[in-house]
Amino acid sequence: MTRFLGIDLGGTNVKGVILDVPDGGTPGARVVGEASVPTGAAEGPEVVIQTIAELGVRLMADHGAVQAAGVGVPGLYDADSGAIVLFPNLPGPWPGLRLPARLSREWHLPTALINDARAFTLAEARMGAAAGWSTVVCVTLGTGIGGGVVVDGRLRAGPHGRAGEVGHQVLVPGGPPCGCGNAGCAESFAKADALSHAAGTATAREAYDAARAGDPRALAAVQSVADHLGHALGNLVTVLIPERIVIGGGIADAGEVLLAPLREAIAATAVLVPRDWYDVVPASLGSRAGSIGAALWAAESPPLTLALP
Repeated sequence: MTRFLGIDLGGTNVKGVILDVPDGGTPGARVVGEASVPTGAAEGPEVVIQTIAELGVRLMADHGAVQAAGVGVPGLYDADSGAIVLFPNLPGPWPGLRLPARLSREWHLPTALINDARAFTLAEARMGAAAGWSTVVCVTLGTGIGGGVVVDGRLRAGPHGRAGEVGHQVLVPGGPPCGCGNAGCAESFAKADALSHAAGTATAREAYDAARAGDPRALAAVQSVADHLGHALGNLVTVLIPERIVIGGGIADAGEVLLAPLREAIAATAVLVPRDWYDVVPASLGSRAGSIGAALWAAESPPLTLALP
């Protein structure tokens, strides 16, 4: 076994794990330690970076030395330099900060960055709901819609680390504005705020509760989310024919009230692909998927992609 550190930087909490990975590959990997601390995002980048660094140091002190570290981040970064490009939900002057280099010096470890949704995807594909399957699509539903794809057993990050933006497929040209700067993306129709607004509830969770109770407005809102998300995922089924589609994130806790109409919407779009060729399932790793995926990314990343101390 070789140990790796994984960190998931969230707007509210920073989560970390120590992962034991068999020397022959990631199947059989197991979490041997985990911890979580408040992010302190309002305090700015320097405080957040120190929080991340201290959490990593504490985990390694408690659970032993590691070979490398991975950090999942909620935004865009330059894959060559490790410089942050955009953290839409973390305040302060993040753009330009070379986060992996900073943390590598703190930990004296090679350190790799990965987008948090891609980290979720890698974790669910290796150790979660899609473990053992070759081609996988994963989606996280919440404030926005994140995602990623694994093709023939390899996470498709692309040459710039930005492949897999499932939620930013344009479904309706000129449609509602999206936080990415485009319009008509799947995210603009299926994110939590869109659901709660359409359902007339304060939160997405309340919308799903109302739908389960038979409220007509809430049921219509959930159907709209399922239709738009199903259109986006159906496109990917047609192109990739994944064996598994994994749905995670906060509003995915709705279970079958969302998954049942979503399966129908995917099938209605992916008419060339028999329904028994793929499965749509809930994520299984919960809130630690991002940190597990970050550790797996450190284990699987080529050495030249890691920032060295």
